[in-house]
Amino acid sequence: MLEELRIQNFAIIDDLTLNFAPGFNVITGETGAGKSIIIDAMSLLLGSRADAAAVRGGTDRAVVEGTFSVPPSVQDHLLPLLAAHELLDDDPDVVTLAREVRANGRSVARVNGVTVRLDVLREVGDALVDIHGQSEHLSLLKPRQHIYLLDRYAGLVEPREALAELVRRLRGVRTAIADLLRDEAELARRADILTFQIEEITAVNPTPDEENALREERTRLVNSEKLAALSGQAYALLLEGEPDAPAATDLMQQAAALLRRLADIDPTLRERADWAEGLSVQVEELGEAMRHYRESVEYNPARLDELDERLDAISRIKRKYGGTVQAALDFAARAQAELDAIEHSEERLAELRAQEENLLRSIGELAGRLSEGRRRAAERLARSIERELKELRMDGGRFEVSITRQVDPEGAFVGEERLAFDATGVDRVEFIMSANPGEPLRPLSKVASGGETARIMLALKGVLSRADHTPTLIFDEIDQGIGGRIGAVVGEKLWSLAASHQVLAVTHLAQLAGFADTHFRISKHLHGGRTVTRAEVLDDKARVDELAEMLGAQTDSARQSAHDILMLARRVKEGESVVR
Repeated sequence: MLEELRIQNFAIIDDLTLNFAPGFNVITGETGAGKSIIIDAMSLLLGSRADAAAVRGGTDRAVVEGTFSVPPSVQDHLLPLLAAHELLDDDPDVVTLAREVRANGRSVARVNGVTVRLDVLREVGDALVDIHGQSEHLSLLKPRQHIYLLDRYAGLVEPREALAELVRRLRGVRTAIADLLRDEAELARRADILTFQIEEITAVNPTPDEENALREERTRLVNSEKLAALSGQAYALLLEGEPDAPAATDLMQQAAALLRRLADIDPTLRERADWAEGLSVQVEELGEAMRHYRESVEYNPARLDELDERLDAISRIKRKYGGTVQAALDFAARAQAELDAIEHSEERLAELRAQEENLLRSIGELAGRLSEGRRRAAERLARSIERELKELRMDGGRFEVSITRQVDPEGAFVGEERLAFDATGVDRVEFIMSANPGEPLRPLSKVASGGETARIMLALKGVLSRADHTPTLIFDEIDQGIGGRIGAVVGEKLWSLAASHQVLAVTHLAQLAGFADTHFRISKHLHGGRTVTRAEVLDDKARVDELAEMLGAQTDSARQSAHDILMLARRVKEGESVVR
């Protein structure tokens, strides 16, 4: 449930905080006061596209924040999602969302104070809020959306997603088949290229660590003269000495002898004497090591040429096949796999054909079960919507769910047939209706006026929301095309949804607003020479004034009508219904 919405520097709103209550919340106010801006801010919070034009003039950023309580019915889905993105807070019953839009157009999204990608914000927001606006009225007229609404009602979303995964796998298999069925000459040319590339890499046959070792050896060969001279000098100093100076080993032995004599007098120096003797041995060993090293150093032009040729070959392979030795080896492995596939294309093609048929049968089996579930649910959905339409004063309205299939010789195996399919299955679903008695059933776009479309959408939402665990439903312009005559009916419908959801509605209809459990009035004022938006929660007296103004007058008769609207809503809430 949305508990608090905070909006700063968004359009004409400078600083606004709304504390929503459970049940049915209604937002009213004069045109241009900022009602729809609140819904726009809410859409932004839930992940809609950021627009720098929404940042209030003279400020550097707009900020929208929402605090939500998470009911148990949502936690099973939402908490694992938050945990997967490391977004769980200390209190799992509360989630905060935030969106910041800067004047340069950049935006930042946060969940529980942690910066997240926009798709993560949307996924979390979708679990908390469902916004129904005028654009959704229009989407209701698009037949391609109807199958998703039907599946949602029938509880078939998960099997449909499983079917979509099978279809994705089938597309991959069919792509592989198409690749194998390309022109034979093209495949032969490709095989020649692959063979050349594999042989070129194999001829060099580099190893990942070889290049460093080769470069170290080359450095030694290039500097062999200097290495021999330096090691010879070190050997001479350690073991041979200079004409006018003894060798280091002689000096070290002399020092060790002196320390031994000292230790004979002062036993506390015995350890140091042993240390000196050990050092003299180590110096002698170091000298011998330098002698052996000097003797091993040689200048070998032939070996240097071999190293240069080898390094050039490795560099050439690296340049052509990925920049590193490992990348070249990986390239060769992939090329060999592709070459093997080409050389064994007939066997591979037979294997892929078998996979294709198995997937087509699996798709057909799952699509058949989906289709059966849809047909069973379609009748229930149609009857439920007709009852809703009747209560919404469309007594003669008839509603049906048309489910059709199309034969396709390359399609999925469903029973004895092969049927065309896509990621949703083999069914083509379309809602059709007749708005008036005696009229034939037609697509919604052919029969529904603006007001009728709004009522049909409300009927659908009323039916579908009973199986929907989204805690907060927001309706913007639900009264589009609906007059005051049935405003009370729509109000009762929205109020009844509030039994299982928190409902927020922006409306211009007094008859609808009368059913609010909590009524917000949005107004705009001049402050410091600029327009600002304010919100207040109305008490019963203020609600009468607001409803009278929504009716178009502040006369006694308008006030009485407003009072009557509130009394009617109260009677409905106590058990009387206006839809009977």
